[in-house]
Order: sequence, then C-alpha cells, then structure tokens
Amino acid sequence: MNEIFMCKPIKPKSMSDAFFEKCLSVKSKRPKTVIDHLLTYGSITTEELSELYGYDHPPRAIRDVRENGIPLETYRVKSPKTGRMIAAYKFGDPSQIIAGRIGGRKAFSKEFKQQLVDYYDSRSTLSNERLEPRYLQIDHRIPYEISGNDSAEKIEEYMLLDASEQRTKSWSCENCKNFKEIKNMNICKECFWAYPENYNHIAMHPQRRLDIVFNNDDIDIYDKMDTLSKENNKSIQILTKEAISLYLKHKS
Repeated sequence: MNEIFMCKPIKPKSMSDAFFEKCLSVKSKRPKTVIDHLLTYGSITTEELSELYGYDHPPRAIRDVRENGIPLETYRVKSPKTGRMIAAYKFGDPSQIIAGRIGGRKAFSKEFKQQLVDYYDSRSTLSNERLEPRYLQIDHRIPYEISGNDSAEKIEEYMLLDASEQRTKSWSCENCKNFKEIKNMNICKECFWAYPENYNHIAMHPQRRLDIVFNNDDIDIYDKMDTLSKENNKSIQILTKEAISLYLKHKS
C-alpha cells in the first residue's frame, strides 16, 4: 500500500467551525483516513481509496464516514488511469449532519455473537444454510445509517450473514433510493435484505428472491442441472423456475 502523505488537517476557508469540529471528532482509522483526505484535498475517488489506502471495498470506507453522521456527496469523474468513469466523493450539505453518530457503529462482543449463533442455529439468515460460526458475520437487519442505533443488543434487530452475502446486501442497500434519499425505517422493515423471512419488496422493487445452496449429496443435483442448462442453452435459474412451475401445475 502506497499511502499518501497528509499533514495535520487544516480547516478549509469555506467550512464552518462546527462542521470542522465534527470531522475532527471522528477517531476510527478508516473513516478518519477518508475525512483527513477530504479536508486536505477536497475530494476522493474510489480509485484513490483502493490504490492509496488499500481499501478493497471503497464504498465501505465511505459508508463509515456517513455512519458517523457526516454527509458526503457522490458524483462521477473520469479516471486518469483508465479513462473510465468512477465514483468520487466530497463533503455534503452541512445541514445534513446527523447528530449523535460520533464513533459510528460499535464492535460487537463475542458473547453477543454467540447469542446470535445460538438463536439462529448457526445459519445464514438469507440462505438458511448452516455454517461454522467463524464464517458468519453480524449485520444490522436495518442499515445502521438509517436506524442509527447500537445502544441495545437486541437479537431480533440483527442477522448473521457470510462475507459474500454481506457484500451483496451492502451493495443493494447502498444503491436503494430509501438508503440514499428517503431513509424510512418502515420501508426497510418490508425489504428482503432486512427480513427475508417476510418481505414485500427488494430494495423497493416488487421482486421475490430464493437463495438455494447445494452441498454434500445435493451437489450431484446441481451438476445435473448445470449439464441440462448447457444442453438447452438456458440458465440454471430459468430451468429451476420451469421445474417449480411444472411441479406446481402437477400438484394443482
């Protein structure tokens, strides 16, 4: 990692004292790195986050800043390296500062993790697949940026996901209109990503989702479906829908 050199942050002339103090109050390394860069250079891109600071998932670092209550504006710029359009960020409207968010989300205790593992039977909340606890991560059912509440460790407000599921959920939530603009908890409560057990939409789209994991003896079933999909030039997803449809017609 070739980390850029930065001096002690100096308040930009156009920034209010209150906003500057809010920025300085953030101490966690990842969001502080982003904030210090913005105070020094005025903007930061996903490319800079990855190449200068080694963040493999740049949006996570940006989300850390927002979870500390500091508004950021997203826009697009052309990468000087690739010529492609990439995301860039700068400080947003000071009136959008969210009070009471200093420190962002807190780290969860091992005891709380074990409570969740016991409660969910060491299963992913999305796929219902049983995994070794070390592969499961704690995630808010409703994104912290919307709920903003870590004060009470209530089991029913959290879920267990594997790393891949957590990244997929994070991407979907970060691109949802409710996450970016509306910020209504009731919308989240009816979303698949928060309550896959009972939902009405997926990121505000009228969709239904089914995650199926094939393991052990089931792998043979998947391999046969994979062969059929290639022979018929259809995706496994389409074949699965057709098989379910035929089964339901037969049952009715």
